[in-house]
Amino acid sequence: MDSPTERTRVKRLNKRAKYDAETVHAILDATPICNVGYVFNGTPYVTPTLQWREGDHVYWHGSSASRMLEACEDAEVCLTVSIIDGFVMARAAFNHSCNYRSLMAFGTARKLADPAEKEMRLRNFTEALWPGRWNMLRPMTAQELKATTVLSLKLDEVSAKVRTGPPGDDEEDYALPIWAGVIPVQQQILAPIDDPRLIPGLTAPSHITDFRIG
Repeated sequence: MDSPTERTRVKRLNKRAKYDAETVHAILDATPICNVGYVFNGTPYVTPTLQWREGDHVYWHGSSASRMLEACEDAEVCLTVSIIDGFVMARAAFNHSCNYRSLMAFGTARKLADPAEKEMRLRNFTEALWPGRWNMLRPMTAQELKATTVLSLKLDEVSAKVRTGPPGDDEEDYALPIWAGVIPVQQQILAPIDDPRLIPGLTAPSHITDFRIG
């Protein structure tokens, strides 16, 4: 991963490029949302879905009837993650930007064939977000497991791109009487809302009330 390939090498603003596992893993762990690019019947598609990382593999799942999962199995895919950390307001429109963390991962997606491994990965996904939740739930049925597909992608070809800091204006523009700076952006987790059919007296467990992302 540390050495870029031709398709992962960042060419535009390559000073922002990162190829190390620590940066890549941190971006994947910071958000469960990704987009998967693939080709189905000759047409390119990009589908948003949830992802999780275990070691040097990234996983995503969905219905076994999913067109996306069918098209991705044993096929070349491009998985991307983007996180906006701030809007960078400069003194010239051309120099406006965003502070962000992003990555692109290329490779062949593999379907998990072993039901035991598939259930383990789904458990790991749930437990990574809400520790303690899996054992509280009704056990997954054989039919539910069969109806769920899990794909994996080894993180061999990955590049990250990160921007931080204030705007970079032209030197002569710093004397202009125009406000410049950064508008920070954060993802906010709000208080949980009870299901209207919740059994009376039940309260949300700590893995719900204390839920955080990243």
